[in-house]
Amino acid sequence: MRVVSLIIGRGGSSLKDKNILPVFGIPLLLWSASAAVRSTYVNDYYVSSDDEKILSTASQAGYKPIVRPEALSSATAQSCDAVRHALEIIEADGGPADIVVVQHANVGTITAQMIDECIELLLATPHASSVVPSHDKAEYHPMRAKRVTADGMLVPFVETAGPVSANRQDLPKALFFDHSFWVLRGRSAIFAPDGQLPWNCMGPVILPYETHGCLDIHSLEDLKLTEEWITENKVPTPEF
Repeated sequence: MRVVSLIIGRGGSSLKDKNILPVFGIPLLLWSASAAVRSTYVNDYYVSSDDEKILSTASQAGYKPIVRPEALSSATAQSCDAVRHALEIIEADGGPADIVVVQHANVGTITAQMIDECIELLLATPHASSVVPSHDKAEYHPMRAKRVTADGMLVPFVETAGPVSANRQDLPKALFFDHSFWVLRGRSAIFAPDGQLPWNCMGPVILPYETHGCLDIHSLEDLKLTEEWITENKVPTPEF
């Protein structure tokens, strides 16, 4: 079974070089890479980016570079398009990938155990196309969300057939993707014609792996929170 770790990350960001900023003195993306390297199942490693610094940093962990074309390097480029581009190169390089673990370069709150448990859940559920870490955020439940009309008024974003309780515990569970990593069933998920939008490379049948949410880095404060998470969860220091 070929299980591939694919780190994805662009160079452009409002926080300059966020994917390689130091966390306990180690570039951020190497914490995610280290989790994949320690995984029981992952046995091949690639990184997709338009940024030479990201590609070079990931190479320290044994990740093979995939240089993104300009069309997939803008702020409006879709992550699933970058994954599909990378998969073509990955499979041309080493044959079909049974499972692809897509890891976001700006997240350091990932462990080998989390990756392994998601892979095991996918293997135990043959009809599933993917397993994606997800968290409950009841205060932002979609049934409580509003949209702004053309005349500036707030109206329900989601129209419901009946009344909506003001008590969040009465609402059906709503999960939101962490976007720390995705475990995808290879080509059948990534190129599925009926994949769920907006990230249709997850395929049509997505299983949740429930978490308390991740810490994707968008500010210097997020780096400090990541260090606290790493300390609390006793994550080993990356060694390559």
